[in-house]
Amino acid sequence: MKIEITDTFTSSIKRLIWREHWVYKLYSLFQHKIPLFVKNIWRFRKELGTHEWWDYTFTLSLLERSLTIMEKGMHGGNEVFESREPKLKSMQRVLELLHNQRENNYIQRVEDELGDLLDKEWEFEENMDKPGYHTLLDNRTPEEKEHNEKVFKRAHEIENKEWIEIWNIIKGTKNSKKCGEKYDGTDMRGWWD
Repeated sequence: MKIEITDTFTSSIKRLIWREHWVYKLYSLFQHKIPLFVKNIWRFRKELGTHEWWDYTFTLSLLERSLTIMEKGMHGGNEVFESREPKLKSMQRVLELLHNQRENNYIQRVEDELGDLLDKEWEFEENMDKPGYHTLLDNRTPEEKEHNEKVFKRAHEIENKEWIEIWNIIKGTKNSKKCGEKYDGTDMRGWWD
């Protein structure tokens, strides 16, 4: 077997070796990495300014911002229309679902569907056994309680359904990479330009 090496192959090898040299790494640090770091601080300034370690919603806000930047870049990207459009559709759906999670708008959406929660003014009764303590009175009718329970139950169902949908889109469906079938745009691992 005869193996031939072209000039382009050897120049590619030289380029790879050069990129591992400390001089190139120092150059890359100042030319690319530090400017990108500063740019990303600006891009994620709102999320970084509110991020805390103790709540998952902060992590979701970083994901939402990152996908917003990616989705915007995909519109002018190099990818062909047939695979770009399903990806954009999936990204936009995930962004919508992440927005719903961040805003926690499930009760409001269910109220539009089933009617407003039925609340009354809070009333307190002094606790005779413990002077200075008060008990909250629940003076809603059984119908009002039943309606409110329906609203809360439905809101919880929608929240769980959308939570599952977010991660199903991100992990991909059975049509996300199958050959011969129409690509559905799911599976975040394929969201690149």
